[in-house]
Formats: sequence, structure tokens, C-alpha cells
Amino acid sequence: MMYLRHLFLGLLFGAASVQADDEWPEWRGPHGNGSLPEGRLVSSFSQEDGVAWKTPLSGRGCSTPIVSKGSIFLTAPLDGKDTLFCYDLNGKERWHQTYEEETPGRGQRVGSGANSSAVSDGEVVIAYFKSGQVAACSHDGKKLWEVNLQKEYGEDKLWWDQGTSPLLSKGIVVVAVMQTEGNSYLVAFDAKTGVVKWKTDRKFETAKESGDSYTTPHLVKIDGVDTVISFGADHLTGHDLMTGKQLWFSAGINPEVKGMWRTIASSVVSDGVVVVPHGRGEWLMGVKAGGKGEVTQSHVLWRKKMTNTDAATPVARGGMVYILVDRGKDRGTVFCIDARTGNEIWQGKLPKSPSTFYASPILVGDTLCCLREDGAVLMAKVSKDGLGEVTENRLEDTLVASPVFVNGKLLIRGDKHLYCIQ
Repeated sequence: MMYLRHLFLGLLFGAASVQADDEWPEWRGPHGNGSLPEGRLVSSFSQEDGVAWKTPLSGRGCSTPIVSKGSIFLTAPLDGKDTLFCYDLNGKERWHQTYEEETPGRGQRVGSGANSSAVSDGEVVIAYFKSGQVAACSHDGKKLWEVNLQKEYGEDKLWWDQGTSPLLSKGIVVVAVMQTEGNSYLVAFDAKTGVVKWKTDRKFETAKESGDSYTTPHLVKIDGVDTVISFGADHLTGHDLMTGKQLWFSAGINPEVKGMWRTIASSVVSDGVVVVPHGRGEWLMGVKAGGKGEVTQSHVLWRKKMTNTDAATPVARGGMVYILVDRGKDRGTVFCIDARTGNEIWQGKLPKSPSTFYASPILVGDTLCCLREDGAVLMAKVSKDGLGEVTENRLEDTLVASPVFVNGKLLIRGDKHLYCIQ
């Protein structure tokens, strides 16, 4: 009965969110949860058979591409400068815009100066770089405005490389900066003009490094209010999109105030519940979105210790959350849990490997797509009974960015090339 309820919610969610399948306007897709209810992923391909095209990239970047109105946008360095690129759906470059000097990545395996994904509303494209540069272009490549957050609001004090991506809705772009040793805040700009709409400090006392967050905010309508949900510094907060006012917050994420509990994987919203992976992949928590003031006691539905994900953000659909264990002895395990209770519905296993899953998985139709650092592209069928057939495909590249699915095409950004699988 529980699964039938979830299936109904999934069908309802899909029906209420019908969109053209040629848009992937932000890092986690058109619904912000890594899921497309409709669509069909190819199960098997090879470097020689199935790769429709591949385009060489100008330099190392770990950002996921986005797709808006028939254009692919991604960030990368070019001749030592932060650069936003635009390609058509055949991989041909349409234009690029360069900005300030690149700030190189600190992490040797997953770091770059272009970790954050761009975002677009079909008119404006927003890019964000480790240098602190926030840059806006029109869809056809005209520079609109740019601002450097580090020059305006304080230097980057993160231990590792920036990971958060901008949020864009209703003409407002929101960027989250959360760090233990520097200024932490959410700042919002008018997407077309760059005028500051609001800036809200986000100050919570934490232990060493636990205030560092690489997560991306969500936008959820709660009780009629467009709410920016932000996770990091041992707290979950909800802010009014229009004013930046903090509406509610939940603690309870780090009750023992442990150090080194930086957050990498973003939370995900399903069936009105924010599912929060934390504790370096050892804890999971479910918080009912909404409320007023502190909601730790009233809105935390469950919290439990369980092996889950440290870096790869989960997928949500219809009350269920799919979690990929990205590292450690249980890497490759996939859990499906009930968002409202935290109860495990099933678990399955992907092929064994010592390599890490840095990319966040996506769920298209009934197929879960997981990219492994060593170039493996794993396709796993999902049903009410768990993982079905799993196929392992390979690209001769390092894979860190998350996959994207548009109009029957799977786009994969590697270290060296942008690939289209069709």
C-alpha cells in the first residue's frame, strides 16, 4: 500500500509538472530534484557506438552543463580566465564570454575554478566562479552585468573549492556563501540589471570547518510563499525569495557540535520533506518544510545514523528519495527511502569499483544514471522491488560533473570533452 501511495504521488507530481523535455535549466534539472518522470535513457553504448558527438573543452572545470532554449551552457577556464561557453545541441560553439583571471582549484582530483553550474530562465544566463565572479549574459551572449562577491563582501575562506550553484526564479538570482572562517550570507540580484535585491547574513556558530558548505539552495513554494531553502553550517533555513527574510530554521543536524562536518551533498525536497544528508555520509535527516522561527522540535520528522552519501546529491520523486553511497566500503549501494519516515524501501548494489562517485545521479523514467570518476556510466533500472538490470558503459575520461538529459540526449561533461550520448 505504501508503494501504491508513492506511485500515485509520483504520477501526480509528473502530471503537475509537465514541461518540455528539452530543458535542463539548472544543476538538478527542471524540477530541481534530479528527476524527470518521462524519458528514456539508452542502456548500452560505447566510445565507438552511441556517442553522437564529443566536443573538446578549453580547460578543467567540474560544473555540470545546463540546457535552455536549444543552447548548452557551461563554465570553464580559457587562457587563464573565467569563461562562460554556449554550444548548440550538436556541440558546436555559438559564443563565449571571458571575465576575470581564473582562481585555480585547490582539490587535485575534483577541484577547479569552475565548479558551479550556470543557471538560466530562457532570457538570462548566470555563471558563478571560484574567483567570486557572478556574471550575467543574455541568451545570445551579450554581457549584462558582473560583480565579484569576494571584493564586495569578503574573501573566500572555504577550505576547498566552491561548489554551490546559483538559484534563479522570477527574475531574481540567489547565491549562497557559507564558510566557517569568513562571511556567510545569501545575496540576491535582479537577474537583468545586477541590482542587489537583498542580502541576508547567515551566521551560526559551528566547530572547526563545520560551517563550510558546498551545497546549492532549493526554491519551494510553502504556504503560498516562494521559499529559498538553504542547508549548511549545521542548520537548515527557509527565506522569502522576495525579501531574503529568514522565515524558519532547524538545528539538530550536528547535536554534538562536531568539527569537520562540512556539507557537500545538497539536501533534496520530496513530498514536502527536506531530506538532509550530513555527518560526512553517516547521518540522514528529514525535516518538514515550513513553519515559523525555530522548528527543530516541531518539524524534524526523523534522524538516523546510516551509511549514505557525502558528495553525491540524492534524487527525489513522488515521496521517495534515491541515495547513492559515493565512497567507502559500501560505495555503489543505492537506497530508496520514504521521505516522510526515513524508512528504507529497498537497497541495491552497483558493480564494485575502488573509484568514487562524485557526480550526482539522475533518474529519467525508470532508469537511474550514475557516473563514476573512472569513466564508468552506469544505467540501473528502478522498480518497486529495487534495482533491476544494471549496464556498465565506459568513456575514456574522468567524470566529476553530473549528467544531463534533454530531448532524448544524455550530456556528460568529462575532464577533456563534452559528450552527447544518443
